[in-house]
Amino acid sequence: MVRPFLPLNALRAFEASARHLSFTRAAIELNVTQAAVSHQVKALEQQLNVMLFKRLPRGLMLTREGEWLLPAVSRSFDSIALTMEHFREGAFREPLHVGVVGTFATGWLLPRLPGFVNSHPRIDLRLSTHNNRVDIAAEGLDYAVKFGSGAWQGLDATPLFEAPLSPLCTPELARTLSQPADVLAHTLLRSYRADEWPQWLREAGVDHPVFIRNSIMFDSSIGMIEAARQGAGIALAPPAMFTRVLARGELVQPFSPGLSTGLYWLVKLQSRQDSPAMLVFSQWLLQQIAGQPGL
Repeated sequence: MVRPFLPLNALRAFEASARHLSFTRAAIELNVTQAAVSHQVKALEQQLNVMLFKRLPRGLMLTREGEWLLPAVSRSFDSIALTMEHFREGAFREPLHVGVVGTFATGWLLPRLPGFVNSHPRIDLRLSTHNNRVDIAAEGLDYAVKFGSGAWQGLDATPLFEAPLSPLCTPELARTLSQPADVLAHTLLRSYRADEWPQWLREAGVDHPVFIRNSIMFDSSIGMIEAARQGAGIALAPPAMFTRVLARGELVQPFSPGLSTGLYWLVKLQSRQDSPAMLVFSQWLLQQIAGQPGL
């Protein structure tokens, strides 16, 4: 990629002038003459074909165009300054921004993260969670972990593993269930995908028309599981992501059939070139999955 010419001196003069609203004070900060700052700003205005400042008798006022340009320039210089400071301190860590669907984060990733952090101290991992609806570009993410089909426009998707859905409920509620159709007598807890319970019932051999009398929709499997743990109903969720709750006996899986509705995927923008930190993280993630039988 050939990067277009960036007039860095002119942008620096503009940014300092905008902070001080004065060419004179900007010149003092930059250790140049006032005329040099004024000349650089004028050259930038000519290149952009807009006025960035209104020249007033006692200083400057940003135009609308100047107000639009300033945040981008300021963030860029702040980022450069922070990175250079890290180098000077001998403690540079490459940032890595990863957005993870909450179920995957709590059920699989978080218990393994200490190993990654200890093995890669030069990577500054910045983790956020989402409910499977995430805008990678707008949120400035390097990677996201999503659940679904893997067919997302503009994204490269690497498959991780399946996580079939099964009913999960308290042991007390499970004792009232002798066959899959018995779940219909209880409140069914579900995600925003309304067809999951009917699909699971068909997979479990319930071939007559299904009428779901009571249900509660959740935007997060984590909230759904907590509701099930408190006895609010039967959750349809991936047991592989809630092994700790199952191991403690707080919830049980009354029926074995699982409904596969998609996979977890590691995704990034197709236009995004892999950074060294991205390559390390993706390789570590795939190695962790390969070393775990049953996934």
